[in-house]
Amino acid sequence: MQIEKRKKLLLVLLISGSVLTISMTFYFYQVFLSPNTLQDKKEPYLLKIPSGSVYTQVADQLYEEKIINDALSFSFVAKLLGYQELVKPGLYQVEPNMSNLDLVRMLRAGNQVPVQVTFNTIRTKEELAEKITANLEVSEEQVLELLQDSAYIRSLDFKEETILSLFIPNTYEFWWNTSAEGVFERMNEEYQKFWTEERKAKAAALGLSPKEVSTLASIVQAESQKSDERARIAGVYLNRLRTQMPLQADPTLVFALGDFTLKRVLNVHKEINSPYNTYLNQGLPPGPINLPDINSLDAVLNAETHEYLYFCAKEDFSGYHSFAVSYNEHLNNAKRYQQALNKANIY
Repeated sequence: MQIEKRKKLLLVLLISGSVLTISMTFYFYQVFLSPNTLQDKKEPYLLKIPSGSVYTQVADQLYEEKIINDALSFSFVAKLLGYQELVKPGLYQVEPNMSNLDLVRMLRAGNQVPVQVTFNTIRTKEELAEKITANLEVSEEQVLELLQDSAYIRSLDFKEETILSLFIPNTYEFWWNTSAEGVFERMNEEYQKFWTEERKAKAAALGLSPKEVSTLASIVQAESQKSDERARIAGVYLNRLRTQMPLQADPTLVFALGDFTLKRVLNVHKEINSPYNTYLNQGLPPGPINLPDINSLDAVLNAETHEYLYFCAKEDFSGYHSFAVSYNEHLNNAKRYQQALNKANIY
């Protein structure tokens, strides 16, 4: 009789243990592996975790923005995996129906998705700071502060007038939480990659440093939106530099005046007292007047060899230019263009 009772007790314990094991297994499966993100969504969600965030802020954000359905189960998994002490800022792509385990693992490992940063048609430091930070956590004020920090700029082997040369227009991938210093470090890496030994040799053959190439390329770019004639324009300016003739580049006056809406440069504009006035000052200005793109930089490095010293916009407003060797020929070209401007009421 005693044996029978023991058998029954053992059987009860076994059944209870099995039920408990199954229940616990099901619970842990539900908590760890069941879908818990964006359950009614089809598109992923880009989660931004700002620098300095703590776990409670992340958990609240996930729940309040309806990224997760069950906050309690997420917190349980986060606690077991140690995520609560390992919060990493950044941009994360949360897919629909991710499990708590997958979500916590991704966040704990800091597996971010990169963001694309594109900048071009930049003329001032303020414009650059605004564009380069558009998709980043860092503020434009933080980037602008470094752009104006002479000590920091010198540490990168640049000057305040030439620092824009560091930023070669293109599309780059960044981590969303990249710092202002990180932006400069990345751009310095890209700058060094661009200036290969071959490009440096071409610059040296022209008697220019890479920074001087950037300055001249910025003028060439401002002169023409037609990429197929930039090498010819570059050749004109190189001829002027070789003969110690002033560059007399109208875009440098526009930059000096700070009026980028100016459509027609007049004689009065040529009197402005500025180191960027290439009518009064011989040689290159102190730095670039915009961010020259790769096409413009290579146009200078591969400038056409010719005898042209002058060029003027064509009177058909096509965006192309008429080139001349002699000043008299240039005056005739300029006269036709000025007549076209007057006829179009552009003053």
